[in-house]
Amino acid sequence: MMEVDKTITVVVVSDIPETAKCIILRSFPSGWTVHITDAAHAGDFLSEADAVIPEHIPVDAAFLNKAGKLRIVQTGAGYDNVDIDECTRRGVFVCNAAGINANAVAEHTMAMILCWYKNIVKLDRYMKAHGNEKELDYSGSELAGKTIGIIGLGKVGKRVAALCNAFGMTVLGYNHHPITIGGIENVEPDELYRRSDIVSVHVPLNDGTRHMLDHSAFAKMHSDTLLVNTSRGAVIKEEDLLQALNQHKIAGACLDVFEEEPLAQNSPFREMPNVILTPHTAGLPDGVKYHRKRYDFFVENISKALRGELPENLLNADVLYS
Repeated sequence: MMEVDKTITVVVVSDIPETAKCIILRSFPSGWTVHITDAAHAGDFLSEADAVIPEHIPVDAAFLNKAGKLRIVQTGAGYDNVDIDECTRRGVFVCNAAGINANAVAEHTMAMILCWYKNIVKLDRYMKAHGNEKELDYSGSELAGKTIGIIGLGKVGKRVAALCNAFGMTVLGYNHHPITIGGIENVEPDELYRRSDIVSVHVPLNDGTRHMLDHSAFAKMHSDTLLVNTSRGAVIKEEDLLQALNQHKIAGACLDVFEEEPLAQNSPFREMPNVILTPHTAGLPDGVKYHRKRYDFFVENISKALRGELPENLLNADVLYS
């Protein structure tokens, strides 16, 4: 096993701006070798990698064939891009950072909801366009008394629920494995869709959640419903959402994630007045594509794995016996 003081090589696979790269590099110990690269050029560095932090790239057999020294794959909250079974067969730890950015994502969720009901985006643009305030026309609402339905009661969903309780909202919740939490009424999805003014999604992407919000789900919502997604884009069937928005079957959507990222420049979402967009930054509040607490966790967890200690949030404990 690698000694604590031996040089560690980390490959961060992420298509991010240069400003973010500089910030991320400063998050790692000075003695480490860190390569930040996009998916197209990741192969140039994988043979050196002791650890990989992959975003928007599949970690599969072809990837792992190029990474003979690899000991740990460290993801953010999501890990749907990682073939865990293949990593286990090769003795590679797979860990995520679930919960590290829960508060950041919950706050972003609430910010989007508030922007929608308080018309922040519209009013800001109106003022900067020197609009005549006497001609201003809009409608909005208070959150107190509204009903939010939260799909997924993990760390993010629970935090959103607590914030909504503080706003005086009624909170409905659905979790695949029902759990009892004060301030949350557990209901099945159909009832959640029917009763909610806001539907907020906080589930991981897997075979059971892919496209779980489709035409049939939108048909159960009412025309004033706001949909919020800060989890994974493919949880929603986007073509069905576009139809629901265009036909005013629901009122609007606040989206931080998309089926294909980055969001295409010609995506209809970019032109829709009843949609608020952010570029998958809900969990990255500290700068351009950066979250200090997450990278602090990455560094400590990678260090543990390479010292021969058990890393946190291990997703493939079977690797210990492989």
